[in-house]
Amino acid sequence: MTTKTFVLFPSLGVGHLNPMVELAKHLRRRGLGVIVAVIDPPNNDAMSADAMARLAAANPSVTFRILPAPASPDPGAHHVKRNLDTLRLANPVLREFLRSLPAVDALLLDMFCVDALDVAAELAIPAYFFFPSPASVLAVFSHLPYYYRNAPSLREMDKAALIRFPGIPPIRNVDMLATVKDKESETTKIRLYQFKRMMEGKGVLVNSFDWLEPKALKALAAGVCVPDMPKPRVYFIGPLVDAGKKVGNGAERHACLAWLDAQPQRSVVFLCFGSQGAFPAAQLKEIAHGLESSGHRFLWTVRSPPEEQSTSPEPDLERLLPAGFLERSKDIGMVVKNWVPQAEVVQHEAVGAFVTHCGWNSTLEAIMSALPMICWPLYAEQAMNKVIMVEEMKIVVPLDGYEEGGLVKAEEVEAKVRLVMETEEGRKLRERLVETRDMALDAIKEGGSSEVAFDEFMRDLEKSRLENGVRS
Repeated sequence: MTTKTFVLFPSLGVGHLNPMVELAKHLRRRGLGVIVAVIDPPNNDAMSADAMARLAAANPSVTFRILPAPASPDPGAHHVKRNLDTLRLANPVLREFLRSLPAVDALLLDMFCVDALDVAAELAIPAYFFFPSPASVLAVFSHLPYYYRNAPSLREMDKAALIRFPGIPPIRNVDMLATVKDKESETTKIRLYQFKRMMEGKGVLVNSFDWLEPKALKALAAGVCVPDMPKPRVYFIGPLVDAGKKVGNGAERHACLAWLDAQPQRSVVFLCFGSQGAFPAAQLKEIAHGLESSGHRFLWTVRSPPEEQSTSPEPDLERLLPAGFLERSKDIGMVVKNWVPQAEVVQHEAVGAFVTHCGWNSTLEAIMSALPMICWPLYAEQAMNKVIMVEEMKIVVPLDGYEEGGLVKAEEVEAKVRLVMETEEGRKLRERLVETRDMALDAIKEGGSSEVAFDEFMRDLEKSRLENGVRS
């Protein structure tokens, strides 16, 4: 029997590449052939190149192909427009690459790669989207083009106004995605175009599981999010997360892991904010004061402030942090520049709490380790994630003051660290995370809901291939 071949097409950036590689690993475990086709425009950043090299080395069973593509012709535009331009301009090279392969059974697209649907249609290849964020966010995105038909721009509404969408708790206007707040702006129109086209694929694979988001699953499956379209096929196949294994047997272990080995169980607060998580110097000082006042052990990943990253990619910790902080905290804390192996850190028994930006990759890693979270959303849909994680999932404690880039005070950092690490509320949060992890494990075991959903996807794919006469 011929092995099916899936081509995965991620968007630009580490945050989109990582979950797509987790999907690739899942497909390989199923015995499927996988090629990850990665666009490489001339202005691609070094961080993405480093991540690509790391991921390729760690996953020898997955084939990676670099596809050179032109950059956006509008370098001054909003990054969403630039990314969609670059991905659309990559269509010719994607088309030729797909044609060069002996067989392609399905094209699995990142949520930004909507214009690749045209290539898939031309070549009669079934195209599905992989959504690496919560299903609740998919419910919002898919419904926004309909919401805006009769609603004013969000920017005209009070920041505290509650915005309502099918299948999710009400979201404060201030927590809505910044790029969709002015429905007359070019950026919002581009996002609405993207969200509408996402639902034109054969279906959406979601990196979540049904127990975690039952209301969103019901709303999406019933078609209420896209009232004038056929009911979308939505498959909850997660959680797909990094298992935290080292690169190769002889790979050198990161120094932070050896440091964690020497700490008591569940005693360390881990702070890490994703591939783009950078704070101004004033905020770094507040975090440092809050950690020091809490008295708890900590492992903290620090990047240069946003305004310094192009000139000083490696942070000057002595200058950025309070005078004497590194010396005073050397016995209970470790500050690491730029990067740590997060998947390994969150699994370490010494870690007792995770201060996170609410990126969905990070959230799922914490869930699989039953690790309580303190959430500090920074960009993209992270504030929306926070609402769902607090109001519906009840798996995090939110920090106050983050809204619109505001300064989170040292006292707030200290208070929330103490709450999670010292109080009855923190103990109950940990119990909730244990329950959530157990339900996640149930979902991905043989016969679990996510495995059943994946089998359903494979049956639907085969039906689609037969109907469309896919070349093979």
